Amino acid sequence: MATTIGTEDNIRDLVRNLILLEHDAIAAYESTIKRLSDATLSQKVEEFRRDHLQHLEVLREIAAETGVEAPQEGDMKQLLTTGKIALADLFGDAAILKAMATNENDTVTAYERASAHSDAIEKSRAFFQKALADEQRHRAWMQTTAETL
Repeated sequence: MATTIGTEDNIRDLVRNLILLEHDAIAAYESTIKRLSDATLSQKVEEFRRDHLQHLEVLREIAAETGVEAPQEGDMKQLLTTGKIALADLFGDAAILKAMATNENDTVTAYERASAHSDAIEKSRAFFQKALADEQRHRAWMQTTAETL
């Protein structure tokens, strides 16, 4: 499902929605780590999960600075992101990583848009660009690794 995150009219809604997205992503990563049969793959995915935890920490700081009440958990989309992983588990590690790569498409799109958001100040824009680079790296690794399995 394509995301609309990054199309918000103001920075407050953008930050709130990015926090929800990060919660959903973390849940998907946790599901992936539990389901992968290869411990080496799980370790790499755990590194990426830690990137998302760091993104969430920074977003919470931005939320506090902009007066946004930071959501403490994900939303209904979490069922979709984790559900894809559960279904992919029936087909093995390559399918799980392909499912995660599709989840990363939303985070890449969201941070691309956030980086160009008109309300973003330099500090938040720099973070959005760093998060975008992380998400692009995660997605590329998942796609490449899935293809080699």
